[in-house]
Amino acid sequence: MTKTFENDLQQLYLFVGERQRELGRYFSIVESETYDKTIEAFIDTFLDQIELTCNKENRVALLSRLIGLRDEQMVQALEKEGKDTLFITQAKEKAYLWVKDFYIKRHAELIAYIEQEWLLSAFYRRILRGVHEVGVAMSVWQSEWTEHIINTINPLLEIEYNKDSEAIAQMLHAKGLYDPDTFGNDGDRSYSVLEKVPNGYEAKAYASAFTQHVSQVKEALERMIDDLKELKDDDYHQKEAYIAYFQALYQAFGEEDRSALIGRWAEVDRKWMSVTSPLQIGHPLEYYEDHYKKAVALEWDVRLSNPESQGAQAAHERVHAMFVKLFDESGFNGLHVKENVLENLARVQLYIGRPALFYAAEFNGLFSAQVVPNDEVVTREFGKKIFAFSDNILDSLRAKPFLKIHHEVFGKAFMDNERELVFHQEKRWHQVYEVTTIGHELGHILWMDHDTEMMMNKSGVFKNIEEFKATTGGLVAFFLNEDTSLSEAVFADTIKRAVGLIGWMKTGEVEPYYCEGLIHLGGLFASGVLHFDNKLIIDMSEAKYELLKAWYQHTYKNLALHYLYKQDAKVFLNQFALKDGDFYQPIDEEIKRFVAYYWELHQAMGRDIDESVKRSDWL
Repeated sequence: MTKTFENDLQQLYLFVGERQRELGRYFSIVESETYDKTIEAFIDTFLDQIELTCNKENRVALLSRLIGLRDEQMVQALEKEGKDTLFITQAKEKAYLWVKDFYIKRHAELIAYIEQEWLLSAFYRRILRGVHEVGVAMSVWQSEWTEHIINTINPLLEIEYNKDSEAIAQMLHAKGLYDPDTFGNDGDRSYSVLEKVPNGYEAKAYASAFTQHVSQVKEALERMIDDLKELKDDDYHQKEAYIAYFQALYQAFGEEDRSALIGRWAEVDRKWMSVTSPLQIGHPLEYYEDHYKKAVALEWDVRLSNPESQGAQAAHERVHAMFVKLFDESGFNGLHVKENVLENLARVQLYIGRPALFYAAEFNGLFSAQVVPNDEVVTREFGKKIFAFSDNILDSLRAKPFLKIHHEVFGKAFMDNERELVFHQEKRWHQVYEVTTIGHELGHILWMDHDTEMMMNKSGVFKNIEEFKATTGGLVAFFLNEDTSLSEAVFADTIKRAVGLIGWMKTGEVEPYYCEGLIHLGGLFASGVLHFDNKLIIDMSEAKYELLKAWYQHTYKNLALHYLYKQDAKVFLNQFALKDGDFYQPIDEEIKRFVAYYWELHQAMGRDIDESVKRSDWL
């Protein structure tokens, strides 16, 4: 990397961070006596459009949709004001379009700034313009993708099969409606959609089902490829790698043969693994919302690496040592799994930075971190990339309003300790993030063979234990090689995360995280850290901490065996939670009472500002 490019990258990274903090200051309209009235008017105009009262709580909900990119609070506000399911579905689409227009304008302004300042080289500036053009097309496509899969086909499946996900999975398998993987077996994800026909359903590739949208994406990719061929990359010498990647994307988006889809997209991932510059692109990689056919989401973004990042060596070493120890103790004789995992850990490419541009599905939520590709065949060949957006997460925590529910559930002392960490101990906060979040992403890699997800997903709930496996892998690695200066903060983070995930009970696309929270609560209550008697009682004593660590280690060893023997994920999940109607509920009666209490509180005051404390006291 040339010195000029390095300086440009630093300037751009700082500029993107300042723009993110500027967005966070929008929350001043619900917290401060002095604020920008134009922001309030912008929020209130949209509140009027979706027929919500213009009050402080609903402004919090809309700011969470705009800045946090999640719609749970907006949906709760609509439910509280008596809106029916159809109205809420339409309001969610209006909100998506509102957010889309807002960010596409901001992204165009960022690209204009880069061009005006002559930042980066002509090669990378053309990539950013090209990504934006593709992103605009994909963001239009997202509306039709959601309407077809989430709002039409999946409700039809639920009606026909009485919301029995296992029965739906069996039907999709029997009718050959899953996309086949490169071995001819049911794939663990799809790049096609179902369409209703007289005798049931048929599956069509994205290129066949969304012809116009895919054509626009391909045209933007083609224009970018043609221009990049005429430019040089003297900074990273990645011209050939980028062009091969974009050409693979062009081919994959245009593929109409369902039997070739997973192979085409695996080739995208292969080419992508060779792109190692600080400007990383995120393409369709994972499925979130579609619980049945696992249609891959329309992800599209640019991730910008922090030029000052020091990596996460401590977390990597802890996870490596823990895996070797537990695998050797397991007695499992499939040494190829051990070798694959260790090789994948060794080949991890870690990018710590910020999302600079994002589109389509990501207007419905960004990651705090991500480990990809999910294709385990590609992973065996090339390893994985881990992305961690710690600076964005810290900015978000500092910007969000202090909410009454946190004071009510966790108490003042608990929240003061968290705020001390967030506002005054930045280095320590990043160390905790490395344990919990980067540890989580490394934890995804462990115990996986090439067909583990396919074998464990017979009941369609693999993701509902995989997120717990990932988080717990990071935690157990920490417990076995503990930095005691971080113990209390990691302990508190685990409690707050487990409880907070209850708030996602009714948000289908993040059901795996809600289920993860229920399993964590199983350990927190079993060890006596948490107790519920009309209010939550938290015991963070050393004795309870030791009991919790023992629970995690015992549970994780059992879970590792579950993965090694590729047993149905449902068997593990059902030790902690069972589907009760539309949602999972804890097995344990005390936890069930607490979940009901927290959910009721979440609906009643989940958007209420905590007036007992001021942000200015912490800044």
